[in-house]
Amino acid sequence: MITARKERADSVRNRAALLAAAARLFKEAADPDSVKMADIAQAAGAGKGTVFRHFSDRTGLIAALVVEETRQLREQVVGGPPPLGPGTPVAERVPALMAALLDLKLNQRALMLALEQAGSGSPYLNPAYDLWHSEVAGMLADVHGREDADYLAHALLAAVRGDLVVHLTGRGASPAQLHAGLRRLCASVLAGGAGGEA
Repeated sequence: MITARKERADSVRNRAALLAAAARLFKEAADPDSVKMADIAQAAGAGKGTVFRHFSDRTGLIAALVVEETRQLREQVVGGPPPLGPGTPVAERVPALMAALLDLKLNQRALMLALEQAGSGSPYLNPAYDLWHSEVAGMLADVHGREDADYLAHALLAAVRGDLVVHLTGRGASPAQLHAGLRRLCASVLAGGAGGEA
């Protein structure tokens, strides 16, 4: 019994060390493809087999790391205070969430790009995208109705895709410029709703 507890404690520590090492390497990387499983294992002081035991493959590791990196934001959206939490007027909540997602893409460029590239070639085939689409569509449904909200949520999320953020910042766009454009886009999407508060 003591051995089993020790193994579980070691497993938890190993997983945390791997995620911390992966977070650091992705944060420092200019190109997400440059972050290899072997590099993560070495940075964490673990064997490569340990990485695969915890995460199965690179996609699994990336997905687990994104869960950790977005935990606070998800908690704020689900049950936090304004402007992200429930009960905030849609006209404030949608721009606040989109701004937070843009900040996430700006601060974690390589990781978010890696996540988008890991979805079987499509940025839409990962649980993180489904989560944010569901949240944004739910907010927009109060303004435009559920049918239109589904498409409009996709359109808003396209504006904060990791590859677009990397492309625009690479061409000299500043974070302030991206945020200003995103605010205008949100205002345009929220204007003229069929009902609800806008």
